[in-house]
Amino acid sequence: MRINIDEPLKIDLDVLIVGAGLAGCWAAVTAKKMGVDNIGIFSKVHPLRSHSGAAQGGIAASLGNPDLGSSTESEEGDSWEAHMIDTIRGGDWLGDQDAIEIMVKEACDMVYEYEHLGCVFSRTPEGKIAQRPFGGHSKPRVCYSSDWTGHVLLNTIFEQVVGLGIKVYDEWYVIDLIIENNICKGVTALNIKDGQIYLINSKIVAICTGGCSRIFNISSNPRNNSGDGLGMVYRSQLPLMDMEFIQFHPTGLYRHGILLSEACRGEGAYLLNSNLERFMVIYAPEKKELAPRDVVSKAEQLEINAGRGVGSDNQGIWMDLRHLGSDLILQRLSQVYKIAKKLSNIDVTSELIPIQPTAHYSMGGIPTDLWGRVYSSANSTVTGLYAAGECACLSIHGANRLGANSLLEASVFGRRVGLSISETISNMELQPCNEKLYRQSLNRIKRLFEPVNSETISHYEICQRIRKIMTNSCGIIRSDMGLRTGIEEIKKLNFQWQMVKVKDNSTIFNNDLIFALETENFLELANVILKSALERTESRGAHFRSDFPHSDNINWLKHTLICKTEDKEPSFSFKQVFTKYDINF
Repeated sequence: MRINIDEPLKIDLDVLIVGAGLAGCWAAVTAKKMGVDNIGIFSKVHPLRSHSGAAQGGIAASLGNPDLGSSTESEEGDSWEAHMIDTIRGGDWLGDQDAIEIMVKEACDMVYEYEHLGCVFSRTPEGKIAQRPFGGHSKPRVCYSSDWTGHVLLNTIFEQVVGLGIKVYDEWYVIDLIIENNICKGVTALNIKDGQIYLINSKIVAICTGGCSRIFNISSNPRNNSGDGLGMVYRSQLPLMDMEFIQFHPTGLYRHGILLSEACRGEGAYLLNSNLERFMVIYAPEKKELAPRDVVSKAEQLEINAGRGVGSDNQGIWMDLRHLGSDLILQRLSQVYKIAKKLSNIDVTSELIPIQPTAHYSMGGIPTDLWGRVYSSANSTVTGLYAAGECACLSIHGANRLGANSLLEASVFGRRVGLSISETISNMELQPCNEKLYRQSLNRIKRLFEPVNSETISHYEICQRIRKIMTNSCGIIRSDMGLRTGIEEIKKLNFQWQMVKVKDNSTIFNNDLIFALETENFLELANVILKSALERTESRGAHFRSDFPHSDNINWLKHTLICKTEDKEPSFSFKQVFTKYDINF
């Protein structure tokens, strides 16, 4: 591969946003409308292929417009206080209440802003924005557009990006941050279309790259969700927070992992074991199928472990929509109908759907303050570095995210990042980058074309083994022995990584190189997740330890922060959960 090794190719920007989903687009649009120029959005895929567009069920807000046509009983009245209490309880009391309060208070304004920008929401007979029930929510507060909500929201905000003339660098892969003396000065990035590596100098960098749940065998995430933002932050010896909390969504399509929207349960779907029993009446007698995702996924896994699973390997569960009727299904769950038909040849109007828990969302991530500024330690932030969306951790979702809060968080805090950028950038100057850090990125890539050992191994094989290790050692139900086994196996893969070689030497669309860099991120993050899960000796939300099956509010009502040290071994520190309201456990 022809890599520029002499004078680096350079681009100068005022604001560089990595990732073009809802968080990235909102940050860019808001900053631009507030007068900031020279903004660049960098994305390794076209913005409309960002993972935000895959969200189906809806965006939560306490509008108080229950859709009385829903098959689930509704009741009038809602408030931001009720939304906040549900979010705190759903996150098993690990969420920071100041961040949660901001999100739920701004939720209605956020939805109305989408509406005013032209977003097409489903409506009640009176013409109001319709709202459906969702797991963990005490009121039907989820605004939706059939089951295509993320797709509609993303198209709406990307129209603004285009209309405002914001420069989009699609099919670029951002490799590393350039941080000196606690100041972020830019990034190194690969132009996938010509294979050249650039040094991009910027006053402000905002990371909006999504999560890393693709690190598991069965995942609802797309191929390109590879934890790139998390990896570059960790390599910069900045902390990651609460990385042990990975949410498994209870209704992934069996063996595919592709999401069948929580709107299914919101509309009244039943979950059945191999004996055709509605087992959720045992695990959550009051909420049943509308219990929070961590509760439902764990219940499914326990049924499977007890020998009551379905499918060729007995690792699935049945979901039943038949009683909802074909008219409702085709109107409100059209995408679910199409996915099941296309991928499993199942007609959900007349047949049971095989599902299984699928790795879905990272509650942990890059710790930030309430304006998205990235922390370098417990009390200081990195100058010029922001994060928003799934890759960030405020922490709003605590130990478990409620459905429909993700689109809301990405929108609200993407917008807040844009506002903060507009207020601070006038006092900032472009800081020259140390080319030594650029060359470190360059050398990391050059090494992939020239392995240390004469033997070579495929990065694809390494990636498959990482996913198998994570699924077996750090899935829904975890244990000391399983986590330690996983850590040792990842350690062996780190040694074998030195034998990985990129075989494709072409410069144009070298996916072999991109996949290798993504796998290297997975290798870093697998170790982070496993060690964080081993450190937390309790069960809370999506983190369930069979050897510590109960929550320990005395010792573990706190956040875990993990940071890479000079000798490459991680170190832990802890941060207290921010509480403002006295809400009973």
